[in-house]
Amino acid sequence: MISEDVAPVPAPAGMTPGEVELLDVAQRLLSKVWVAGRHEVATALRTPDGTVHTGVHLEGSCRRSSICAEGVALGAARAALPAGTPLTVDSVVSVQIKPAGRFRVIAPCGVCRELISDYSPQARVWITTVDGAVTAMEAIDLLPEKTRRAW
Repeated sequence: MISEDVAPVPAPAGMTPGEVELLDVAQRLLSKVWVAGRHEVATALRTPDGTVHTGVHLEGSCRRSSICAEGVALGAARAALPAGTPLTVDSVVSVQIKPAGRFRVIAPCGVCRELISDYSPQARVWITTVDGAVTAMEAIDLLPEKTRRAW
């Protein structure tokens, strides 16, 4: 567990109240599970019915065995759906703790970008750009020229 002096991410302009809730949920979850010296990420996402699903990054001793927080959250969302219901996601927010002692919103890795866009190309995914701005992009826009397939 981290100390209470880790600075939260302020809600960026353009974030809906529901997305602010996702940011808060992800930061609270990471505060609970964070372990120093590990690459820890927490994700909160919302499905169209309003349900929030969460996931945390699971670090494995062999890098290939690690599982990203986004994939865990997507799996939890899919597991909660009735049989035959397609998985769709409205918004995704992932956070990590920087060594400087503050949270930051992070973009999904390439594999998670593929996974999110496979199921919900229209999902709003919050990222921090290279110039430090926190903004939302549609999942499909995180992968230029991606082949679209229906899942």
